[in-house]
Amino acid sequence: MSRLVVVENVTLDGVMQAPGGPDEDPRGGFPYGGWARPYADQVMAETMGASMGDDGVMLFGRRTYEQFHGFWSTQTDGNPYTEVLNRKHKYVASRSLAEPLPWVNSSLLTGDLGQAVAALKRDVAGDVVVLGSGELVRSLARAGLIDLLMLSIHPLTLGIGTKLFADGADAFGTFALSKAVPTTTGVIIASYRPAAGEERLA
Repeated sequence: MSRLVVVENVTLDGVMQAPGGPDEDPRGGFPYGGWARPYADQVMAETMGASMGDDGVMLFGRRTYEQFHGFWSTQTDGNPYTEVLNRKHKYVASRSLAEPLPWVNSSLLTGDLGQAVAALKRDVAGDVVVLGSGELVRSLARAGLIDLLMLSIHPLTLGIGTKLFADGADAFGTFALSKAVPTTTGVIIASYRPAAGEERLA
């Protein structure tokens, strides 16, 4: 059985919107796109690279898939992320996209989301890794399918923006810290697993 691993950049106040660039996700007039970029360092690169370096697969929501395809599929600078993202098989949860998908090694999930993801966890080798894809992550959390949350917690607050843990919308339950890696820029890369013996909050 594979693990489902959610990898997210978040601020201290829980915002996950548009960490990578100003045009990544401007919904709601969000003015702080690219807030994570100043905090990148070698420690983060090595830790994130290790999390995606096995023989597993990727899982995306539609918006994140299209954003990643638009950027990473065209990179030619030798960045190791490009090779990993192009090589790995990418599954996409979407009700609006249709096959064939534009990015190499990509497939649509079909049928019920929970059943499809449970089948992925049962059938693939290596981790099923989710990057970004906040709406998808919240659906997976409600279904109890997340095995590890890997949060890069950045030392800033924004006050506005889409949060990973939406206020009053989702109850994720309790988690236990399994690993914490501090970077040279003050980011804490914290890995949390569902706490053993704890029931999900209703």
